[in-house]
Amino acid sequence: MEAEVSALPSGGVSFPQAGEPPSKRAEQKKTSEQDCSAVQQRAQLEGLRGGFEVAVMMKVMTCATLWAVRNDRSPGQGLGIRRPWVQKHPEAREQLRGVMGTRGARYLAKLSSVGSISEEETCEKLKGLIQRQVQMCKRNLEVMDSVRRGAQLAIEECQYQFRNRRWNCSTLDSLPVFGKVVTQGTREAAFVYAISSAGVAFAVTRACSSGELEKCGCDRTVHGVSPQGFQWSGCSDNIAYGVAFSQSFVDVRERSKGASSSRALMNLHNNEAGRKAILTHMRVECKCHGVSGSCEVKTCWRAVPPFRQVGHALKEKFDGATEVEPRRVGSSRALVPRNAQFKPHTDEDLVYLEPSPDFCEQDVRSGVLGTRGRTCNKTSKAIDGCELLCCGRGFHTAQVELAERCSCKFHWCCFVKCRQCQRLVELHTCR
Repeated sequence: MEAEVSALPSGGVSFPQAGEPPSKRAEQKKTSEQDCSAVQQRAQLEGLRGGFEVAVMMKVMTCATLWAVRNDRSPGQGLGIRRPWVQKHPEAREQLRGVMGTRGARYLAKLSSVGSISEEETCEKLKGLIQRQVQMCKRNLEVMDSVRRGAQLAIEECQYQFRNRRWNCSTLDSLPVFGKVVTQGTREAAFVYAISSAGVAFAVTRACSSGELEKCGCDRTVHGVSPQGFQWSGCSDNIAYGVAFSQSFVDVRERSKGASSSRALMNLHNNEAGRKAILTHMRVECKCHGVSGSCEVKTCWRAVPPFRQVGHALKEKFDGATEVEPRRVGSSRALVPRNAQFKPHTDEDLVYLEPSPDFCEQDVRSGVLGTRGRTCNKTSKAIDGCELLCCGRGFHTAQVELAERCSCKFHWCCFVKCRQCQRLVELHTCR
């Protein structure tokens, strides 16, 4: 079994080895428990009280155990917990599955945290890839670092777009990125797949234009004089290559499940919607040439939009996503709106199969952390307001002293010197 557990506090966790004296084993076990306590305290400070226990099965399996599992060690190795114990406790097994059972877009989250992918052996060691993706990785080693950057870009954008929502696209350091939410066919999963696919296409396209990849370069199909009268020149972004690679690498996972799978159809559709969000927002950038910038001659090129714009576009699609169900259309299965009164969705829209939970209360089985301890906006009437974000439970108010730079002055040459000022602010957190 395998768990996606982020790194523990700096310094790591030491594990007792076979044959070590009992006293040393006890001492190292105590150290592991102290490290777990430190992680739990940090989680509480971040306003996610008690959330860390979600990843720890029962009171016996500590975070050190999960760290061991991620590193291909048997659950509880060195802590006195053996596989038979796990098998005899269904409730413990279910919680462990909740942390470990991951598929879909999460393999990209794993890729985002690895180092440079420069050898074929690295492809074999990457967690979560299916065999056909491993083969693609080996054939396209130079592109894989771009895939890794695209995955990280997708995670950061998802967390930015949902920073004020009940589900904020984040989990504790000890839990998988995106949480267990993406294993369900909800609109949150739809967004995760779309932004992940878009992130890969975006990063690969940028790598082509910057000259990082030998297999691709600028888009040479854009040339000549445009109908508007300007000259196509410069390095147009090769979005065709980026989209094609994203389709080949990201979609192969869903196609391997079979075209009749409802969830595969949903994921494939949202993958394509993510890439379409880039294609439909491609822009033309220009540069003027002439005496004193008179723009006697103007050269232009096509460029991908900022990824923040892609994130905004997909967030709007998330808010208007269509609930669908699979139906037989001719000789194949297709996704159609569950409500016949809704107009059919387009290739650019997001679709989902199941309604989302309210994300108000912590739910171990669904991987929902709840909103207790989250910071809210007392004056807002939107979803980030204390009334909606706290789900009507009320909120705590505390006076917090913030340190910030002030009275900044530029000194010749060349640095800025500031003072440290203390400011008292009100902090509101959900009950």
